[in-house]
Amino acid sequence: MVKYSIKGIKGMDVMKTVAIIGAGQRGQDIYGEFIKNNGHLGKVVAVVEPNDFKREKMAIEHNILKENVFDNLDDFFSREKLADVVIIATLDRQHYEPVMKALDKGYNILLEKPMSVNKDECIDMVNKAEEKGLLLMVCHVLRYTNFFKKLKEIVESGEIGDIVTIQHNENVGAFHMAHSFVRGNWRNSDETSPIILQKSCHDLDILSWIVNSNCESIASFGELIFFNSKNRPNGAASRCLDCNISDCAFDGRKIYLDVIGKWPTTVISDVQTREGVLEALSENRYGKCVFECDNNVCDHQSTIIKFQNGITATFNLSGFTDEISRTIKIMGTKGEIRGHEGKNEIEVVTFRSNLKQEKNVKVYKIEQADSGHNGGDGGLMNELFKLLEEGGNDSLSSGRRSLQSHLMAFAAEESRINNKVVKLDVF
Repeated sequence: MVKYSIKGIKGMDVMKTVAIIGAGQRGQDIYGEFIKNNGHLGKVVAVVEPNDFKREKMAIEHNILKENVFDNLDDFFSREKLADVVIIATLDRQHYEPVMKALDKGYNILLEKPMSVNKDECIDMVNKAEEKGLLLMVCHVLRYTNFFKKLKEIVESGEIGDIVTIQHNENVGAFHMAHSFVRGNWRNSDETSPIILQKSCHDLDILSWIVNSNCESIASFGELIFFNSKNRPNGAASRCLDCNISDCAFDGRKIYLDVIGKWPTTVISDVQTREGVLEALSENRYGKCVFECDNNVCDHQSTIIKFQNGITATFNLSGFTDEISRTIKIMGTKGEIRGHEGKNEIEVVTFRSNLKQEKNVKVYKIEQADSGHNGGDGGLMNELFKLLEEGGNDSLSSGRRSLQSHLMAFAAEESRINNKVVKLDVF
């Protein structure tokens, strides 16, 4: 497990108190772990979680008083305000109610993305937080990574002139696609959200941030082309444990048994032993054949964006990659930038006048971060506690700023479904 530490905050006048709603992977292993390892900054004083195992684990690890351990939202919100900030790390469709109730109680909020699967709910959250003067911070962790901060810095330096167009790719990774979007929590948009909203509102946010402009119009195309019953191999069993097809990269035994105690195996079973994982694969959806699941989200999607300042971008998300990373090419009037997040490398090339001239190349090796999402998780928590200490609510990933990426995702999905260009001002 990553040990998070915070930099840049020497001390606080009063240690901040935190309530966590949703003690799953991110609630426990990201935010809870960070706070536990930075006890001088804050303490988890309340938890809301329906799963008995996860709830009790967090209560024990953070020494939470019994009366502040809740298995439902109603009991939590029936109490007086218990903390300075509430972290909401529930699934996508379980955000709106706790956000609105928390704001009514006067809580500052750190909210997992996506904010909601409903456009109007996203707008309601932002407006209410601003009316109340409270912090609503969305977990757009990419803004806090060393990689994307450096990318933004290079763009703003003017080294490549003015941006004209961008090509951006989210390489989801084949086994990640199978785990999260075929078998996992985000496999079915009727239960959670479309993949471009759930997975890629990060990327739409980064594009809008880099070009410093809102979106004017958007068009998107995508399908579920591979992970469906049409591609089920002859002789494949319904469950991996019963299947004899040896060359399947998506066999649950191959994905999970080698990494017991780590992600993604920690997601599929509370019991992190070989026996516990095998039992899970025999019973739950993570042991089902990837060609026989109830998934309906796209396994690839391509999106074309025009921003209000005239810059254009193409964004491609794909489950058919070996790497789990992001790659980007930014083309300007004086040069271009090529970035590979997975390699923590950015290459800047300024234009030559002819091919005889020596190529003008500058390579930046980005410092490896010591927290998840390439430093984004630690950076996010860093800013959260800084804002709590200073009493501010203008976060780099504020609800207002994050709203743009969500509207882009909703518009892209409408475009994909209805095969039309969507203009954001009327959307």
